Amino acid sequence: MTHPRDVLLGPAAVTPLPVCDHYCGVQARMVKSLALQAELTQELGTCAFDVTLDCEDGAPVGGEQDHAQMVAELANNAWSASQRLHPHGLTRIAARMHPVDHPAFAQDVATIIGRSAQALCHVMIPKVDSVADIERALTHIDPAEKTNGRTTPLPLHVLIESPLAVHHVASIAAHPRVESLSFGLMDFVSAHGGAIPASAMGTSEFSRPEDLDQFSHPLVVRAKLAITAACHAFGKTASHCVVTEFKNVARLEAAARHASRALGFGRMWSIHPDQIRPILAAFAPAANEVEQASHIVCAAHAADWAPISIEGHLHDRASYRYFWQVLVRAHQTAKLSDHDPAQVFFSA
Repeated sequence: MTHPRDVLLGPAAVTPLPVCDHYCGVQARMVKSLALQAELTQELGTCAFDVTLDCEDGAPVGGEQDHAQMVAELANNAWSASQRLHPHGLTRIAARMHPVDHPAFAQDVATIIGRSAQALCHVMIPKVDSVADIERALTHIDPAEKTNGRTTPLPLHVLIESPLAVHHVASIAAHPRVESLSFGLMDFVSAHGGAIPASAMGTSEFSRPEDLDQFSHPLVVRAKLAITAACHAFGKTASHCVVTEFKNVARLEAAARHASRALGFGRMWSIHPDQIRPILAAFAPAANEVEQASHIVCAAHAADWAPISIEGHLHDRASYRYFWQVLVRAHQTAKLSDHDPAQVFFSA
């Protein structure tokens, strides 16, 4: 079978990332989050979200070394447990380090990557302002990987949190080790010295221009679009910032849907377990979209990817590519039925 991925995207296609990246910085929440990931993986048949163990905001001042050791141990234990159940790996665990100019950065890398590089799917580097920050980080990360025996380079995810970072966002996205760019909303707003109001850190009910929330303030929207445009230009994944109103599920889901459909983000941060399922739902394609995509891709496959006509509309490889990506998103979010004929493309 000629796989749609190979025909439509080519060998250099970017590996799709789960649409939700869940952050936790306290040990008890880390343990619960890793257990929830295992439970949902069993339920959905796919790893639907990453768990990122947080050192930047999670480590108590003065306790950075102990925190890093705990993160490394948890990552190794969770990865080992997953390998016993799924030798090909259905767990995705990451770690957020301190910024590269923080005194604890080198210690984070030596402890976490040096001890658990093989257990990690990526590392998050916060407060990246330029490519120079990435190169500085790699001078510590690359040797630590080899210490742990990892043979493939760890992908880097970076946080864009300042006006300077937005200015350099294209060159940051172009770096070959960077897999994803995330937007750090609150630091971005704070970096403007009061020029952006506090309302831009949250969401309003309607996100109208006069609301000046994170979906309507011009400087914030401009930064988000710069990030997504750079990511799409260089084949990277743009990850949307948190929505702090985690008890308002309807507002969270509306924000996630807007981030995906209007702003072009491919995934979103979660900071509370109750946010995970709404994010999955918001980023998932609708049932009729999945049905249409399955019909078109399966028909295209049967025609050996030649142009076809369906319901009076011409389709060729350009539209096949779009509909294949709809199916990929459906698979990521567990919206592709086991009985769907397109499921064959996702079989091991």
